[in-house]
Amino acid sequence: MRYDIRLTISHRYAQAAGNGRHALRVLPREIANRQHLTAHLIDIFPPPDNRHDSVDFFGNAVCSVTHSEQHQKMVIRMSARVGVMAPAGHHSGGSGLGQLALDLSRSRDLGPASPLHFLGPAPRLLPNADIARFARDTCDLSAPVTDIICQLGLALHGAMTFDATATDVDTDAAEAFSKRRGVCQDFSHIMIIALQSLGIPSGYVSGFLRTLPPPGGVKLEGVDAMHAWVRAWCGAAQGWVEYDPTNATLVGTDHIVVAFGRDYSDVSPVIGHLRSSGAQVNSQAVDMAVVD
Repeated sequence: MRYDIRLTISHRYAQAAGNGRHALRVLPREIANRQHLTAHLIDIFPPPDNRHDSVDFFGNAVCSVTHSEQHQKMVIRMSARVGVMAPAGHHSGGSGLGQLALDLSRSRDLGPASPLHFLGPAPRLLPNADIARFARDTCDLSAPVTDIICQLGLALHGAMTFDATATDVDTDAAEAFSKRRGVCQDFSHIMIIALQSLGIPSGYVSGFLRTLPPPGGVKLEGVDAMHAWVRAWCGAAQGWVEYDPTNATLVGTDHIVVAFGRDYSDVSPVIGHLRSSGAQVNSQAVDMAVVD
C-alpha cells in the first residue's frame, strides 16, 4: 500500500510573535520491513532564519527552526509519499506475564527500542490506582501478553466515549479516565498507564490514520487526522505489538507511524516557545490518498 500524505498546521497569533524556536516531529518514520519514505517535503512560512534536521533519541525525524523577526502566523506544510506493509501480526499463545518479567530482568539493552525505557512514569504518565484497578478487573492475567493487550484495549474502548470537547492537549490521563471521555491522546495515555501497571512496557505512537468514507460517500480532503495509539512489548520472542484503543483494533496498513516515544511530550508534532502576548489559534488538516 502506498499513500500520499499532506499535513498543514497553522498557528495564528493575536499579537505579532518573535524570537520563536520550534521542534517539528511531523515526518513519517523509516521502519525496516514495514514503512518506507520515498519522497518528502517540509515547508515553513515565514521561512525560518535557521533550520536543522536531525534524529532524536527514539529515532524520530526532528526539524528544528528559529524565527527572529516578528510574524502574525506560522504555517507548517508537510507532504510525503509512504509505502506501507502490514506490521508483524499478533501471535496468540505467546509469553505470559511471568515470562515477560523474566525477559525484562535479563535485558541489558539501553538503546532506543529497549523496553526498559517504557516501564515507568513519564511527564504525562503518572501511576493511577483507578486505572490500575480497571486493568486488573478487565483482563485475564493468566493469558498471553498479546491477548491481555487486546482485552484491555477492547475494554477501554467500551468504557470510554470519544469526545473532542471533553479534554484538551493538557488534560491528564486521570481526569480523562474519571470522565470516561476524551480523544486518541487520552485513550492512549490511559492504556499505557494500565499496561505498565501490569508490568507490560508500553509507549506512545503518533502518526496518521486513513479514515474511510461511509458506503457510497465521497472522501473529502482534510478529514483525516493526526492520530495516536499504543505500542507494547510482549517479550523477547514476540517483541513490540501496536494497538489502537480509540478504534479497538490492532494496527494495520491504515496507520502511518510518525514518531515513537514514552508519551505525547516525546512526540508532539510542534513544541517550542516564542515571545508574544494574547491568545493564539491553532488548526490542523490532514489528507491521505491511496496511490494507485
